[in-house]
Amino acid sequence: MTVKALAGAPASIGGVMSVLPAPLATLAVAPHRVLFLPGAAQGVLVMFWWLLELAARGGGLPLPPADALPGTAAHVWLMVYGLFPFFVFGFLFTAVPSWLDAPRPTRPAYLAVALPMALGALLFYPGLYLPGLAMLAVALHLAGWAAALRVLWRMLVHRAPTAMPARQPVGLGVAIQAAPAESTDRRHARAALLACALGAAGELAFLAWLLADAPLAFVLAESLGVWGFLAPVFLAVCHRMLPWFTSRVVKDYAMVRPTAALVGMLAACLAHAALEVADLRRWLWLADLPLAGLLLWLAYRWRAAAAWRVRLLAMLHAAFPWAGLACALYAADSLARLLGAGWDLGHAPLHALGIGFFASMLLAMASRVSLGHSGGKLEADGLTWALFWLVQATAVARVVPDLIAVPHAAAWMSLASLAWLAAFAPWAWRYAPLFWRPRVDGKPG
Repeated sequence: MTVKALAGAPASIGGVMSVLPAPLATLAVAPHRVLFLPGAAQGVLVMFWWLLELAARGGGLPLPPADALPGTAAHVWLMVYGLFPFFVFGFLFTAVPSWLDAPRPTRPAYLAVALPMALGALLFYPGLYLPGLAMLAVALHLAGWAAALRVLWRMLVHRAPTAMPARQPVGLGVAIQAAPAESTDRRHARAALLACALGAAGELAFLAWLLADAPLAFVLAESLGVWGFLAPVFLAVCHRMLPWFTSRVVKDYAMVRPTAALVGMLAACLAHAALEVADLRRWLWLADLPLAGLLLWLAYRWRAAAAWRVRLLAMLHAAFPWAGLACALYAADSLARLLGAGWDLGHAPLHALGIGFFASMLLAMASRVSLGHSGGKLEADGLTWALFWLVQATAVARVVPDLIAVPHAAAWMSLASLAWLAAFAPWAWRYAPLFWRPRVDGKPG
């Protein structure tokens, strides 16, 4: 693909693109390219820094200066805001136009998202030790996020609202709304936009914490990031795409995507966030127990034995049950608090969700998008398959020490971090070149 093939760019952008080296010009061809690349880099950098932090805590390295950002707070921002949003926006900018039959975002629009977010993520690392720079980094990242909301909003309002579908029974024992036709289904785009707006609010709360050191702002940043942004957007995408992908492979597969399930998932996520911010963790089970049941029911209804013959699809089906397991762990921890059982699950529920579900689904979905838009075969090679299962081992290694008493729990944390690096560094090495190389079939995109 040549620079001349990049159609539709304004003259000013086109002039800049014409003088860029070919890999950089190709990188800017599509939103998933320019957003997945910094995301792949962050998948390695965030955990490499965390390993250094763990080594400092264990006495293997000098401790950071006293005015450095607290390591736990930095870990929260890097994992929640500094990693996943690159893949979220790269996916949404690629998928939502197809969902809504809307125009694809223009190059200036998605570059206005990718560049400040990438610069902000990069500056955050020296900002760990220069708090003023951390504020600038988060502000830049947030500016890119605001631009992303504008892109999503424009795609969503491109089409006029459609009539609500008829109510039909779908096997839950009650009549609930059936899924609209593919061409008129706006539910998932709306859910994604809402989740991304809440994520922006969460990052704004983190910036407020940096400025004022208000504990409530940090709690709000963490809760909105996980339960207002990541969990809703991942669940909405799974609700839309996992049955659809399966139907492309499994003959006579019946897609189950009830509106009530989508609304229930989103409502439970927001209820969890509200209870967490209010410090009512002993009541989290009210949201998490029904959500766990719903997610495990969906995992059961979406299953298909034939799906396991296709690795890319099997990865999606293997990643999804972690969501239900994580919510079950949250509910168990909450009930233990309520009953005074003295059983503390620590961070096991959070890491079951963050590594088991988010990271596994990220690797599976990003692999599929990257392969599908590179013009090659839509098949996961042996390396990708092995790396996916290494992420599963990472989740187990991080969750188990908080569930049962194991010796050398700190060593398990380091082991899980090393396993993450062993998965995401080769993944970045394998897939990053796809983002700056032209499609092998010669097609645009």
